[in-house]
Amino acid sequence: MSDWKIQTAGDHIKGSFFCMASPCELLIDTTDPLVASHLTEQAAAEAFRIEQKFSRYRNDNIVFAINQAQGKSIAIDNETFQLLTFANSCFEISEGMFDITSGVLRRAWKFDGSDNVPNPETINQLLAFIGWDRVKFDQQKIKMPAGFEIDLGGIGKEYAVDCVAKLCTTLAPALSILVNFGGDIQVTQKRKEGKYWLVGIEMPAQDTSQTKNHDTKYNTVMVKIARGGLATSGDANRYLLHNGVRYSHVLNPQLGKPIMDGPRSVTIASDHCVQAGLMATLALLQGKQAEQFLIQQEVSYWCYW
Repeated sequence: MSDWKIQTAGDHIKGSFFCMASPCELLIDTTDPLVASHLTEQAAAEAFRIEQKFSRYRNDNIVFAINQAQGKSIAIDNETFQLLTFANSCFEISEGMFDITSGVLRRAWKFDGSDNVPNPETINQLLAFIGWDRVKFDQQKIKMPAGFEIDLGGIGKEYAVDCVAKLCTTLAPALSILVNFGGDIQVTQKRKEGKYWLVGIEMPAQDTSQTKNHDTKYNTVMVKIARGGLATSGDANRYLLHNGVRYSHVLNPQLGKPIMDGPRSVTIASDHCVQAGLMATLALLQGKQAEQFLIQQEVSYWCYW
């Protein structure tokens, strides 16, 4: 397991480690280093457990077994069943636009800032291996058509944030703790003495185009959080640029093509990080209608184009 560390930051202590390809931190409303060390160590262990269990980049976990099954049934535990159930809800709510089988499209689309747009034939071949509605699962097992894969990356980090926040609440029920995994955030409860946690969210600058090498310029928006979740979805640094057209990394799984003309970044505040993450992704999938969708959902949001 990677190293973790703590450091005093004024009236609280910050614990930090690296997991899920993201900087991870806890802001702990205490000045007791022993308490902060214990919480950070346990939080890191839980984050690494989830990463090891559900990452598609490993060849020794349940996701690898499912993806290599080639049409056979694979036994699953209750935690995996719960995640798949949530993914199924995402699929239904989004009318098929949020589909954890669509990760196979990464074989065609490489969002590296280049102009390498795949040809339609390559995309059409991959569409045959997308369709969560063709996957069967229950509390004991999952069965997918041969050649199908699942990718839980779209919900995994937010799920880990919520799990770590619940663990922290169990270990230190009297403390306010902010869990932040690469900008996906959950705050367990209000701070003592009525203070807020203050976090900075990087948003693409609205009044500037990209720099000459197409990197995005950012402004930092400061947000006060008392409790609840915050999550951001966007395509600021994952895109293609071809003949002056910018292709977002947010893909329509039914067409195998990027969502066009959508916002660059959407941040949602909700009760739980995983809910905020889902809503932010659903907004991006609406394209031009993203902000109208968010208004209809009556959620707190920041939307940048």
